[in-house]
Amino acid sequence: MHAKPVETTIPASSALATSLAGAYFHDAWAIAPLDTNASALELFLKVTAGTPGWVNTLMTLRNRVVSMLGLKNLGTLSGLDPAKPASAYQIGDRVGIFTLFANTPDEVLLGDKDKHLDVILSVHRAVDAGNGQVLATVSTVVHVHNWLGRLYMLPVTPMHRIIAPAVLRNAARA
Repeated sequence: MHAKPVETTIPASSALATSLAGAYFHDAWAIAPLDTNASALELFLKVTAGTPGWVNTLMTLRNRVVSMLGLKNLGTLSGLDPAKPASAYQIGDRVGIFTLFANTPDEVLLGDKDKHLDVILSVHRAVDAGNGQVLATVSTVVHVHNWLGRLYMLPVTPMHRIIAPAVLRNAARA
């Protein structure tokens, strides 16, 4: 199906679809994962564990810059506990840079919420009724609350459109 990420729309059956109203930013990328039996959270963990080094370098730079503005250090995208299995995560746990909001075998919602902006990421796993192939769609929705959130998103928006598919390419290998 998709050996590399393809930009798409947020799946209508995704829990994230209802949060599109008033979003400052949203996007979605789909890929056919190599591990077709993995749950949505397992896919997220496998993909982010293999985050390209340049993405982690950008996250480290981001953390240094935003700390001067009083924003929190999120760590790096691949900053996961490799010994912790997907089944050990509970709602409210940190999963790398995100907090786990919801978790089912076919969709995981992760994100970060603060006074400046809310970011919610979905990994949605579905079987294509036409050909039986598994398709993983990673969607992001951002709602900004103030001028600092909008300022933060100025460099993040174009970088996200480069980073998201670069990280997602690991789904075809992981």
